[in-house]
Amino acid sequence: MCPESTYSSEEELIEQLKNKKETFWSNESLKPYHTLGKNLPIPTEDLHEAEKLLQRFSPYLAEVFPETRKMNGIIESPIRGIPSMQQELEKRIQQSIPGHLYVKCDHELPIAGSIKARGGIYEVLKYAEGLAIKHGKLTKDDDYSKLADPEFKQFFSNFSIAVGSTGNLALSIGIMSAALGFQVTVHMSVEAKEWKKELLRDKGVVVVEHDKDFSFAVTEGRRQCQEKSNCYFIDDENSKDLFLGYAVAALRISEQLKQENITVDADHPLVVYLPCGVGGGPAGITYGLKYVFGDHVHCYFAEPTSSPCMMLGLATGKHEDISVQDIGLDNKTEADGLAVGRPSALAGRLVENMVTGIYTLNDENLYKLLALLHASEGISLEPSALAGMYGPASIDIHQQLDRIYGSRLSNATQLVWATGGSLVPKEIMEGFVSKGTSFLRQEE
Repeated sequence: MCPESTYSSEEELIEQLKNKKETFWSNESLKPYHTLGKNLPIPTEDLHEAEKLLQRFSPYLAEVFPETRKMNGIIESPIRGIPSMQQELEKRIQQSIPGHLYVKCDHELPIAGSIKARGGIYEVLKYAEGLAIKHGKLTKDDDYSKLADPEFKQFFSNFSIAVGSTGNLALSIGIMSAALGFQVTVHMSVEAKEWKKELLRDKGVVVVEHDKDFSFAVTEGRRQCQEKSNCYFIDDENSKDLFLGYAVAALRISEQLKQENITVDADHPLVVYLPCGVGGGPAGITYGLKYVFGDHVHCYFAEPTSSPCMMLGLATGKHEDISVQDIGLDNKTEADGLAVGRPSALAGRLVENMVTGIYTLNDENLYKLLALLHASEGISLEPSALAGMYGPASIDIHQQLDRIYGSRLSNATQLVWATGGSLVPKEIMEGFVSKGTSFLRQEE
C-alpha cells in the first residue's frame, strides 16, 4: 500500500484524481455537531421512528426469514475485534495504528448479506406498511406476523417495486419485495456480478441488464417505473427512507460498544471507515453516528480511484452536478458496489458538514487487503467491502487525528464497516483470495 497523494489546490486535487492517484481529502467544511442544530434537513426523531417500524416488522421477519430468529426478527450485525489484521497493517506501514481495530460485520446481515439490508429492506417495509394501512388491512397495533399470510401476498401482488443498482441494493430490495408478494424489477448496471443476477432470478425477481453504469440504470429504472400504474421506485440517488434505514445502525451501535466495554468520549474517540458508492449508506450511518456521539466520532469515506464521485462532489461543491466521467475517469472498478460516477443529490448535502475526510485506493490494494483479512482473521469480504480497511493504515488520517487528540489517540476505537460478502459463492470468493494473494507475492 502506498501513501496518499497531497495537493495544494482544487485544481491539483482534480488532476490527481484524473491520474488515478490514491488521494486523501480533508473536509474543510466540517463543523462542530452542536452548531448544526435545527439546520439538519432530516429531523433526528425520524431515526427513532424508523427504528420503531423495524421493531413492528420483527415478528414478520422472524416468521419468514428463519436466519433472523436468533435476533427476534431484528436485522443487525456484531462488532468484532481484529487484532491480527491490525498487526498485519502495522507491519505494512512500519508504524503502530493507535487504539484498537474492530470490524462492523454488515457482511453478515441476514437476508441480503450486505449493508444494503438496512436501507433497502427498511424502505420496502415502510412502503408495504403504508399500503396495508391505507387499504384497511393493518394497524400499527397488530402482530405483523400476519403479513406472512397468503392474503397479504395476494394483496401486495397488485403493486410493483423497481430499483436501479450495481448489485447489493438489488439483492436487499428484490429478496424482501418478493417475499412480501410484490412484483419487483431490478435494473442492473454493467458492472453487476452475474451471480447476483442469478440469485435474484431464483427469487422470482425480474432482472433488466444494462450495458451502461449505475446512473443510467437508475435513470432507466425510474423512467420505466413512472410509465406503470402502481409502481414504486426506490431511488438510491435521492431516497430519504433508504438514508434512514442506514442511520438506524447508529442507534444500535451505541449499545453494542457498551457491551464490548468500549467508551466513546473526548478522551476515547471513535473513528469509522465507510466504503462509499453513491453515498446513501455511509452518509446515513454518519448522520446517525453524529447524532449519537457528536464530535467524538470521526467518519471517513473510502472510494476507488476510478470512481471518486463523493470526493469530487464535495471537494468542488458541485455535488451531483459533476461526475467522474466529467474529469476523464472511466468509472470501472472491481469494487462493483462502489462503481458510481455521480454522487447522491441527497447524501452529499446531508453530510457535507459531518464527514471528516475521504480517501481513494486502487483495486490492487483492495485485493491485497482482502487476502490479508482472510489469512489473518478468517473473514471473507467482497472487494468493495475492503475499501474501509485502508483507512486505519492511512498516514494522512493518523496525522489529522493526532493534531486533534495527541496522546489521547492511543485510546481510539477504529471501526471498519464491512459492507458485504457472505452471499458470495464459495468458488468466486476463493478466486478473490487467490488474486489478492498473488498481488501480495509480487511484493516479495
